[in-house]
Amino acid sequence: MGRSKKIDTPLRNTVVPPAMSEEGRESRLVSLAYDLVEQRLRDGSATSAETTAILRLGTSRARLEKEKLEQEVRLAAAKTSAIESNKHVEEMMEQALKAFRSYSGNDEEGDDNFEEIF
Repeated sequence: MGRSKKIDTPLRNTVVPPAMSEEGRESRLVSLAYDLVEQRLRDGSATSAETTAILRLGTSRARLEKEKLEQEVRLAAAKTSAIESNKHVEEMMEQALKAFRSYSGNDEEGDDNFEEIF
């Protein structure tokens, strides 16, 4: 079906140290795959599936989807930060209520009059 050609790239003859992380390894493999498909496109031996996959990567829709995913990641990070901030505010409010109780002379934990206000 497909022709098998030996591809001479600078990486083929270079000793590359092993990746330090899974992300690094994945990045290296993706880069090699891009290089391979690029070479196959240049010499005319790329399959229609390879050509279509590369064409899809260059569309405005693909760029918008990537941008949308990046925005969703930022939104999730902002929500996480807001939740953590809310917990901090609740802790500060609890400390303030305890302080109000001690100032008013009500050191008892069972007195919830101030909590009804908030």
